[in-house]
Amino acid sequence: MASDFVLAIETSCDETAVAVAGGNGEILISKVASQIALHAPYGGVVPELASRNHSVDLRPLIDQTLVEAGIDWKSIGSVAATSGPGLSSSLLIGDTTAKAIAVGLQCPFYSINHMEGHLLSPFIGRGEAVSEHIALIVSGGHTMIVDVAAVGEYQILGSTRDDAAGEAFDKVGKMLGLEYPGGPVIGRRAEKGDRKAFDFPRSMIDSGDFQFSFSGLKTSARYALDKLGAEIGESVIDDFCASFEEAIVDVLIAKLFLAAERTGRRLITVSGGVSCNRRLRERAEAEARERGLELFLALPDYSTDNAGMIAFAAALRRLVGIAPSGLDSDIDPNLKLA
Repeated sequence: MASDFVLAIETSCDETAVAVAGGNGEILISKVASQIALHAPYGGVVPELASRNHSVDLRPLIDQTLVEAGIDWKSIGSVAATSGPGLSSSLLIGDTTAKAIAVGLQCPFYSINHMEGHLLSPFIGRGEAVSEHIALIVSGGHTMIVDVAAVGEYQILGSTRDDAAGEAFDKVGKMLGLEYPGGPVIGRRAEKGDRKAFDFPRSMIDSGDFQFSFSGLKTSARYALDKLGAEIGESVIDDFCASFEEAIVDVLIAKLFLAAERTGRRLITVSGGVSCNRRLRERAEAEARERGLELFLALPDYSTDNAGMIAFAAALRRLVGIAPSGLDSDIDPNLKLA
């Protein structure tokens, strides 16, 4: 029906994003107004700057999204927004705007966990129902392994005890003096480097559980850089990036496939911003082939922060009969997935 469309807003951190999905979760359009250039001079996200620019960018982006989707306000059947986790000042912009739209249109409102958006994103565009699987979510703020039974039925098997993998990438990129954000740059530089040039630790790789720790790896990188001194050649930086990347990927792959083995799940997924990393994708694909497992990787456009995954999660929640959220629901900067 014409009123089945879901309008979704994502403002959990520094990206202003709006998307429209059809009733079955197909993404009509997903747009992002990036703030990377604004925060680059500071080497990280400045919360006040992020929320201020969400306020400036959001309404024009909504209008543009509807025009490019070829629909009007009357076609919107429900509205969704990210309620957490994230920066409180940023979350409030999207949450209050979405609720105001829902009130104006007199339609249901869905409060969506940002991590659920990542969790379900590998199913976008596949035309398949979400089935039992093991998921690795790996981003700037989170690294976790989740056992998924169905939409809305999640058990976290393990997560990071300190730094997330994406955070470690970005912080070491900053140590190396690479452009912001450092994680993607490390990935590009690593393609030219020697993965065995530096012997970095694989923290907790043999712990037998699904917990992660990357703070020790980050410290090891700091010490290695101190030993190298101030003048580092470009080829050495490439080797450093390749070795550092491999240390993170080794741990992620080991834990992910151990979880699949322990649970007996035959489908695995990888999502989140770090899932764009080429080496991680290659290793996951090779390991899945060797073990005879099915692998769904989130498409790059739905890996970093975006509203498409929020619209998709809301559409799936509606499809399986999960009730909408109350307009009195609140944001939660520390919202848990399960």
